[in-house]
Amino acid sequence: MNATSVHALLARRPLLLDAALGTELSRRGAPYAPPLWSARAVLERPDLVLAVHRENVAAGADLLTACTFRTQPKLLGSEARRASELAVALAREAAAQRPGLLVAGSLAPVEDCWRPDLVPADADLARLHTLHAEALAAAGADLLLLETFGTAREWLAATRAATGTGLAVVACATTREDGTLLSGEPLGESARRLLDLSSPPVALGVNCVPARRLGASLALLATAAPGIPLAAYGNTGLALDEALGVFIEPIAPHDYAELAPSWLALGARVVGGCCGTRAEHVAALKTRLAALYGK
Repeated sequence: MNATSVHALLARRPLLLDAALGTELSRRGAPYAPPLWSARAVLERPDLVLAVHRENVAAGADLLTACTFRTQPKLLGSEARRASELAVALAREAAAQRPGLLVAGSLAPVEDCWRPDLVPADADLARLHTLHAEALAAAGADLLLLETFGTAREWLAATRAATGTGLAVVACATTREDGTLLSGEPLGESARRLLDLSSPPVALGVNCVPARRLGASLALLATAAPGIPLAAYGNTGLALDEALGVFIEPIAPHDYAELAPSWLALGARVVGGCCGTRAEHVAALKTRLAALYGK
């Protein structure tokens, strides 16, 4: 789908994104280890990937995210394109359960999401993100979802590569406690650079920060890019401390969904869940959205 088509969809009502794939696959015992993470499940346990997709469809998701977060050429070499094709096909098979359901190709940082110091040189970023974006477009993704970007340089490079496919792009970043990117760069200023591209993203967003603090970063985006549709999907409390350690404070589906109206008020038009969320969180969001917008 092109940007115009997606803009029209977002103008009608918010889209409900699915819940996390990686953490749910891990919970079910799928092969899940660095550096491939969820990409291993695509190749070794596609049945589990399909099962998770189907549960999100049943919960009411409007938009499924293909399991392509790590199906990248740098990691999989000549197998990358086949893995991306399979991942999109699995999401497409689940999406067929309900007419009109969309499939997004996930495009993530080339290296570790939480290590901005590892971002490759610009030429490598352009080449690798272009290869991945083109593979996702060729596989039949309806749009591209850029996730968990922590540096302005890679966020820009990935967005340029993704919009170059002609597909609509939703470009999301991950922030620290103070609302800056993981690199320490200002979120708003970084986002405005994306909007200056000749083919800008249709929406900007924040993902994989604890849901209870996602609104603060979303407000920074709303101020920096007034009128631009926003995307919001937090985790259930997974976060980084100053030493890059991890702590978890789970949030129940109902409590998670109760945060959504504040995101919508800031301009969110895509809402869903990231790490730790499950189909139950999507179902709770569906109920909350139905109360606000009707079925």
